[in-house]
Amino acid sequence: MHRTAMLDELDLALINALQMAPRAPWSRLAGPLGVDPATLSRRWARLSRSGCAWVTCVAGPSQVEFGAFALVEVGCAPGMREEVAARLAGDPHALSVEITTGNRDLLLTVGAANLTLMSEYALHRLGNLPGITSTRTHLAQRIHREASRWRFDSLSQDQRRDLESRDARRAEPAISSAEENEVILALAVDGRQPYAQLAETVGKPESTVRRLAAAALGSGRAVLRCEAAHLLAGWRVTATLWLSVPPVDLDVVADGMANMREVRLSCSIVGEANLLATVWLHGLNELSRFEAQLAARFPAIRILDRTVTLRWVKRMGRLLDAEGRSIGYVPMDMRVPVPR
Repeated sequence: MHRTAMLDELDLALINALQMAPRAPWSRLAGPLGVDPATLSRRWARLSRSGCAWVTCVAGPSQVEFGAFALVEVGCAPGMREEVAARLAGDPHALSVEITTGNRDLLLTVGAANLTLMSEYALHRLGNLPGITSTRTHLAQRIHREASRWRFDSLSQDQRRDLESRDARRAEPAISSAEENEVILALAVDGRQPYAQLAETVGKPESTVRRLAAAALGSGRAVLRCEAAHLLAGWRVTATLWLSVPPVDLDVVADGMANMREVRLSCSIVGEANLLATVWLHGLNELSRFEAQLAARFPAIRILDRTVTLRWVKRMGRLLDAEGRSIGYVPMDMRVPVPR
């Protein structure tokens, strides 16, 4: 286990607990963590105030069926990479922005309400922005695993068992309503804000907000996720693998890979590489070991390319500093017009 002075054992355990139960009251977390609720409340206030951790809300994997989700490789003119990344980070549709190694300068995670908006973003916003020399768009067909299911490894098995959700999420293939989207966007700013505050933010009665939030989260149309400054937590390497799998094996391999400890994102995409995986690792030396495990477990996989993130500029709406702390937020409203 890798640790830093910035996040101690209790910080990491608290973040791990909130990954499992993002809106749980401090009284529920106190028992499994062995700490009184007041201490947990103070700890979280410090973590969130400093940008070291936060709870957000994002569209669930089922929404890919109704909208558009893509990974976009971006090439930049010499010396323009950081400037382009900073400009794109301000776009609502660019959910995440990474500066990377390999055959691309930037890797964007892009979301849009429909394929028309996705096309406008890829063709016009990216195509017309000074400093961009090339783009390559990989549309996602299905998300097999997204990061709300990824966990730190700071809790014991007994602690995790105590915190496991007892509420089964109902998979409902329906698009979120405009009213639900308002609540999702408000929860994205602070996923732990009280319902009274949430009601004031969206301008609706608290009972209505509770109902809308329960419908969106209970159906999986939206998911809560607790994020943290990954470098301060010891997760120093983000790697993205571009994989080719025989179509007949794709779903089985993708679903199986989604259960591997290191995998944060697993999605099937359109192209020669038909499967993409994002993994978090403690060190670069772990990448070859992970790839060996992947090949041994799924012999049909071919690794076509790999890239390592040099810096996260933005992750799911949060603007990040060089150590991964949250320093700002851009609303992830995928229904708004594409900026020109």
